[in-house]
Amino acid sequence: MKKVLTTLIILALTSLTNSQNKSGWLTYFEKSNFFGSPDYATTMEYFQKLTDASENADFITFGVSPQGRELKALIAAKGKAFTPQLAREQHKSIILIENGIHSGEIEGKDASMLLLREILITKEKENLLDSSVIIVVPIFNVDGHERRSPYNRINQNGPTVQGWRVTAQNLNLNRDFTKADAPEMKALLHLYNYWLPDMFIDTHTTDGADYQYTITYGVTKHKNFTKLQRNWARNVFSPFVESEVTKAGYLIAPYSYPIADNFSNGIADWVPSPRYSHGYAAVRNRFGLLIETHMLKPFKDRVFATKALLEAVIKLFNSKAARIISINKKADAEIMSKYSAGNYFPIKFTTSHKIGKPFVWKGYKAVKSFGKIAGDSLIEYIHQPIDIPTTYYELSEITDSVIIPDAYLVPQEWSKLIEILKIHSVKFKRVDKDQKIIADRYKFSNVKFPPKPYEGHFSPTFDLLKFRDTVTVRKGDYLIPTNQQAIGILIHLLEPKARDSFIHWGLMNIIFERKEYFEMYSMEPIAEKMAESNLQLYDEFTQKVNSDKSFRNNPRERLNFFYKHSPYYDSHYSVYPISKIEASK
Repeated sequence: MKKVLTTLIILALTSLTNSQNKSGWLTYFEKSNFFGSPDYATTMEYFQKLTDASENADFITFGVSPQGRELKALIAAKGKAFTPQLAREQHKSIILIENGIHSGEIEGKDASMLLLREILITKEKENLLDSSVIIVVPIFNVDGHERRSPYNRINQNGPTVQGWRVTAQNLNLNRDFTKADAPEMKALLHLYNYWLPDMFIDTHTTDGADYQYTITYGVTKHKNFTKLQRNWARNVFSPFVESEVTKAGYLIAPYSYPIADNFSNGIADWVPSPRYSHGYAAVRNRFGLLIETHMLKPFKDRVFATKALLEAVIKLFNSKAARIISINKKADAEIMSKYSAGNYFPIKFTTSHKIGKPFVWKGYKAVKSFGKIAGDSLIEYIHQPIDIPTTYYELSEITDSVIIPDAYLVPQEWSKLIEILKIHSVKFKRVDKDQKIIADRYKFSNVKFPPKPYEGHFSPTFDLLKFRDTVTVRKGDYLIPTNQQAIGILIHLLEPKARDSFIHWGLMNIIFERKEYFEMYSMEPIAEKMAESNLQLYDEFTQKVNSDKSFRNNPRERLNFFYKHSPYYDSHYSVYPISKIEASK
C-alpha cells in the first residue's frame, strides 16, 4: 500500500511540474485562444527560448532571405548529436520538418512548437529522441511570412493573420527544389544534403474540394522509389500513422484527387516530380511526406491534427530507427546497382487507373447553384456528411525513361549548371587535358515557347533527336559519373526529356538563339552553286517549293534552306551542349 501511495504521489508531482512548466511556456497560438499564429520575431524568440532551456537542442542559422531575415532550424537530439556524423555514429534516424514553404499555410510551425515543448521542456515525450534526431525549420518562406494580412488566403479558415504564398521575389518555393532559383532554396538544399534525412516532412494546407477529413497526406511510394521503400511506406508507414492520427481524434486520408472531378469515379494518388518537396526526397532516395490539412477546418483543429501526424511519424521512426536506416542503406545500394550505365532510368510516371482498391470517401454533399456574377453554375458544398463508395488508385506506371550513360560531359562555359549540381551533392571531376571523344548528343527542333513565364522562366517544348558525334573536350570541362548516390537528381536535371531538366526549366534558352545571319545578295550565288553541285539537295528544295506555298512565296526562307545545308551555318544552334558518354557496348 505504501509503495502504491508513493507512486501516486510521484505521478501527481510530475503532473503538477509538467503543468507548471507548460503554463510558463504557452505559445502565441494558445494565448490567442487558438485563433492566431505569431510573427517571425515572436516565433524565433520561442524557438530560441526552447534551445536555451534544453541541453538537447541547438538553434542554427542556415541561410539569409532576400530581405535579410535569417533562416533558422532547431535540432533536437540527445547525446549532443547535432551533426549528421554524430547522429549516424549513434545510429539515429534523422527527420527534417520544414514549415511555411507556403507561409500562409502555417499550421506546422505552431504544431512544432507544441510538440517540441513536450519533448524538450515538459519532457513527457522526451523518449522520442531516444533513437531519432529531429530538425525543425520553423518558417522556410520567411519573407512571405512577414507579408502578413487577414486577407492572404481567401479560401482558408484562419489563422486571424497569415503570410503570403510566395517569396519576396515572387517565387513558389515548392516548385524550386530542382532549379534552386531562390536563395532560400539554395540554403535549404545545403541543409538537406548535409543531413540527408531519412524522412523529409513538408507541412501545408489544401485548396480545392470540401470534405470531412481534417488532414490528408502524401508519402513517397511510387516507382520513382525503390520497391523495398515503397512497400514499407504502404504496408508499415501508412497503416501506423493513419491509426495514430485517428486515435488522436482526427479524420485522415491519403492526399488524392477525384477522377474527372467526381469522387464516385475514383480517387487517385499522384507521382510528384522532383520540383516538389516529397518528389525531391524520392530522387534523393529518401522518404518524403506531404502534409495537407483542410483549409476550411478550424485553425485549432488543423494545428493539433498536424501535431498528431508529426508525432506519429517521429514515434515510428524513433522506434524503428535501425530498420529505417537499413532500408535506406539497402535502397542506396540497389539504386547504384540497378541503375548502372547502359540500363534505363525512369523519368516520367503516371498513376494507373487500372488496378485499385475499395475506398469509402468521407465527403460532403455537393449541389450546383447558379452564380449571378459568374454567369454559370457553381459547385456548392452543404455540410451534410456523406460516405461515397469509390476506388482508390495508388499504383504508378513508368511512361518514359532514358538510357544511363557512363558519364555526362558539361563544358566549362556552363559552370552555372555545375553550381546547382553541387548544391544537390552531385559528384564530378575536372578534365585534365584536351582530347576528342565519341559521345551521344541531342539536337532540338520544333522549339516553342509559352506566351507567359512560369516561375520566372519561359520553358520550351521541343522535339528531340539523338545523334553520335566527335566532341572536343577541353581541359577544365566537367565529367560527371552516373555511378553515385545522387544519380536520380543528376538525370532529372541533365536529361532534356525530364520535366525538371535544366533545359525544360528554361535555364539554357540561349542555345535556341541564332547569332549569325546572311544577306540575301551574298547567299544567292552560294545557293545557286550548291543547287548545281548537289542534285539531291536541289530535288529536295524543288519538292518543298512545289508542296509548300508559304515556303514558295518566301524568298528568305528559300535561301535559308541552302544556308542551313552550307558550312556557314552555326553548327551549335539548337544543339544540347551537354554530351553523354555512353556505356561500352
